[in-house]
Amino acid sequence: MTPLTDLWKTFRFLTPLESLSASDEAFLLRFLEEEQKKRELKRIEYLLRMSGIKRVKLLSTFNWTFNPKIPKDKILEFLHSDWLQKPVNLVLIGPAGVGKTHIASALCHEAILKGVKTAFIGLFDLHARLARASNIYSLIEYYARVPVLCIDEIGYAAPSRDQADALFQIISKRSECATTLVTTNLVPSKWGSLFDSATASAILDRLSLNGKFITLEGKSYRSMK
Repeated sequence: MTPLTDLWKTFRFLTPLESLSASDEAFLLRFLEEEQKKRELKRIEYLLRMSGIKRVKLLSTFNWTFNPKIPKDKILEFLHSDWLQKPVNLVLIGPAGVGKTHIASALCHEAILKGVKTAFIGLFDLHARLARASNIYSLIEYYARVPVLCIDEIGYAAPSRDQADALFQIISKRSECATTLVTTNLVPSKWGSLFDSATASAILDRLSLNGKFITLEGKSYRSMK
């Protein structure tokens, strides 16, 4: 239960708390707690709508037993770390269908539940937005500043030189000020097949700063369907 004194500050009432009777305090406490819950729910709904997450995924619904090689302990260790307070990078590596996007999306959902603004976008869609942008620098700044950014499926769409440069700018600007999640089917040594060697090295260098690289192995979940 939230103390009435804290709620009083949140809602900025002008009447002194000390002037209320005990029954007034009890009524207001119930009323303000309900109002606060409604505000939090609206904020979460707004953040989810703006995030770009198309389907909500939860870690609680992830089938860890299907692929025993997936390092559940490392994922949960990251989840319970201070990744929403301090800038970190997480790169999930593995073939298609092993659950990279599910895990990354679930982590983004956890951030939203804590009231943290989040953006989730596939690299192909990011390329498309960059191509359509009337002001590419404003778009780069947006993705550079959002507190949590997930770039999904690096490795499935080859970027142009300009797109690769924009991706580098986004990751570089974020490297010490915001948390970045990446999913990819390419191990770091293969990123030179997607970007030129200098750009690949520069991007990986930024992601390595306060970064964790976790490899997911096993069968494709899509084979279950």
